[in-house]
Parts: sequence; structure tokens; C-alpha cells
Amino acid sequence: MSLSFNLSTRQLGFVAVMTGLSVASNYLMLSIPNVKFMDLLVFVSGYVMGPFVGVLVGSFTWLVYGTLNPYGFSLPILFATMAGEGLYGLVGGLSPKLQLLDPRSSSISSEGFWVSNIKFGFLGFLLTFVYDLFTNVVSGLLAGIPIVAAIIFGVPFALAHEVSNLFFFFFGASLTINAIRIFTIKGR
Repeated sequence: MSLSFNLSTRQLGFVAVMTGLSVASNYLMLSIPNVKFMDLLVFVSGYVMGPFVGVLVGSFTWLVYGTLNPYGFSLPILFATMAGEGLYGLVGGLSPKLQLLDPRSSSISSEGFWVSNIKFGFLGFLLTFVYDLFTNVVSGLLAGIPIVAAIIFGVPFALAHEVSNLFFFFFGASLTINAIRIFTIKGR
């Protein structure tokens, strides 16, 4: 597998649109702490357009949202969240090789649809666990809080994030991937 860092106009447009959707969804869901569609959108960006595009969408989303964040700004935390969010795009881009999306999943009533959703839900939960662990450790180190205490204090927020992403990935990943594929094929 070779990674290409040359982006087509179509890919650049996709990065801009998905970054905009991710940032907008963050602001729309601001009143619900740690519950965001952003992670799903970044993952799907990578899944549909490849790991480099996914990493860009994740990094740019946090670059905008983290800089203009109503909760405040911290450069080291911005870098940590950009890296953590990029992981969603990277894994999304590598996921087609795992065959998470069952080819029989075109119908909601098919068994393949539900098998794919279980896989996506589990992966969304696992990625979010890693993201939360990483960002809680970085936040704890920056605040001078012992790492174990930072992780324990972060549990309620992490659980909200992980459980919501389990549901978002379970109910939304295969549908969003298929919708984007249909839209981009018809748009040619």
C-alpha cells in the first residue's frame, strides 16, 4: 500500500465539506458534553476517501474547533486532540481492508447490515476509548494532576463519549458510508 499525499480537487472539496460538517455538528451539539457526530464523520471520511483524507478531516476539524473553542484554548491539548481525532480518520481509511462493511448490507433487513453495524459500533467504542485515554493523560500531565487521577476524573466524560460513539457508529457508519458512496458516484 502506498500513501499518496497528492490530493485531487474532488478530495480537497471532500475534506472541506466534511471538515465543515464536523465543526458545525460540534457547535450544534455543544450543550451535550462529549457527545459529538464529529468522530463518525471523520472515520467515514477516511473510510470513503482513504487514510490521508481522513487524517486531514480530523486534524482540520480540531484545528478550527479547538482554536475557536468556547471551553478555552490550550496549544498542547489542541495538538493532542488533533492527533487523537486523526486516528479516527486513519483507522477509517484502513478499515475497508478489514471488510467491516458486509457486501450484503444494502438492505436494512439483511443480516449483513446488522453484522456490519456491530463491527462498526465496536470499533467506534474502541477508538473512542483510546482517544479518551490519550487526551485524559495529556490533560492530566499539563495540569500537573497524577495520571491515574486524571483518568479517574475523566471517566464520566469518557463514558458519555464512548457510549454515544458506540451508538453513532452502530446506527450511522454503514448508512453514512453508503450514502456518501451513492452521492459521490451520482455526482460524477
